[in-house]
Amino acid sequence: MPASRQRRLSRLLILLVTLLAAAGTSLAAQPAAAATPARVMLLGDSITGNNGCWRALLWQHLQATGHTDVDFVGTQQNPYCQGSFDIDNEGHGGFLATGIANDNQLPGWLSATGPDVVMMMLGTNDVWSHLPTSTILDAYTTLLGQMRAENPDVKLIVAQIPPMNPSGCTDCAQGVVNLNNAIPGWAATHSTEQSPVTVVDQWTGFDTATDTTDGVHPNETTGIQKLESRWYPALTAALGDGSNPDPDPGTGACRVAVTTNSWNTGLTASITVTNTGTTPVNGWSLGFTLPDGQTITSSWNATFSTRTGTVTAVNAAYNATIAPSASVGIGFQATHTGNASAPTAFTLNNSACTTA
Repeated sequence: MPASRQRRLSRLLILLVTLLAAAGTSLAAQPAAAATPARVMLLGDSITGNNGCWRALLWQHLQATGHTDVDFVGTQQNPYCQGSFDIDNEGHGGFLATGIANDNQLPGWLSATGPDVVMMMLGTNDVWSHLPTSTILDAYTTLLGQMRAENPDVKLIVAQIPPMNPSGCTDCAQGVVNLNNAIPGWAATHSTEQSPVTVVDQWTGFDTATDTTDGVHPNETTGIQKLESRWYPALTAALGDGSNPDPDPGTGACRVAVTTNSWNTGLTASITVTNTGTTPVNGWSLGFTLPDGQTITSSWNATFSTRTGTVTAVNAAYNATIAPSASVGIGFQATHTGNASAPTAFTLNNSACTTA
């Protein structure tokens, strides 16, 4: 081979090696792909849409506590709240659950947004329209079926709606009570391991006289804060390990003590949960089973998923963190049919606790 040709081949070989090395360095320098954010749809009426500044508080609460891998999704954008937040939502003023179901509107919204979690607070306008509870629950069932058709693994968080007392609607208050009393049973019937349905109590502690502007819509001084404080623990529990900064205190790292006070057909139970581990618990859910015949009628310092049977109590916004050796107190009032004993076994974030 002539010397000149050999030199040209040598230069080409060196150039090729240099380019390959540069490409390898460039590929190695690429950062790992970020985790896909959990897509959360906030589905409701005007209490979620134009009057739903609890959405901003919820977003800001999530960011402040390290839940940054969340994406609110929806075909609506309502930016008119204080601070920065994800404005996407599915809050439609004046809409009824029955109307959304009957008009087949939800599938299009789902197709456009693909949520992993749906937070649904619907029924206010249905009650205002004097529709019976059974009709509203039938609409819930239709909507849940459409959610699962889009995503078989979807998680639904359904709200017991806030009380309402609008001018000229004498049966609205009782209509809300009737609907809310039926929601836990509906949720228990339709919840599955693959696609769980959990309940958030937005009724207890909400006062139409002090927490709304007109007997229906939440005000910005107390109303939206109360709504957000109930949504936050339920959402972080649904997001699970992928979004919760420190969800698991470790097996045996908790202790539970229960004190009960009972009478003829009722009881109260005060539950103290102590973190016996060495690291803080940031976001918690306490699981236990009520004795047969007991039905929870009210609760405090936590959101209780159901009223009977297997119960999950999720932290409030103000007691989400349990420091090592610290405790939180929660409780409930219940009716009973003769068995007023306390639950005997508890789990904290799915880890078994000792009992005192």
